[in-house]
Amino acid sequence: MPDTSGQEPPRPGSPAGLDWVRAAPEGAEGPGPWIEIAFGEDDAVHLRETGDPENVVTTTRKKWDAFVLGVRAGEFDHFVEGVEGFGGGEGRAEGAG
Repeated sequence: MPDTSGQEPPRPGSPAGLDWVRAAPEGAEGPGPWIEIAFGEDDAVHLRETGDPENVVTTTRKKWDAFVLGVRAGEFDHFVEGVEGFGGGEGRAEGAG
């Protein structure tokens, strides 16, 4: 379940007033490293790592949605082959593959 800790004070290089959502495995505790996501103005989507929060990557909502659909369809499964806890095809979309 994502940690919705709310707004943080702006950090140098980071857009101000964003609500960052932490993407961490359910039950995960501690500093991570985790990815945090914030939706900004003008369809901007911001991503950062908890270990390097000043380094923010920004994309568009359209590109973010395409990425999420690709993850759900299994298009990136080859990146986790052999990683413990990631079996072949778990969480793949119906008809993907």
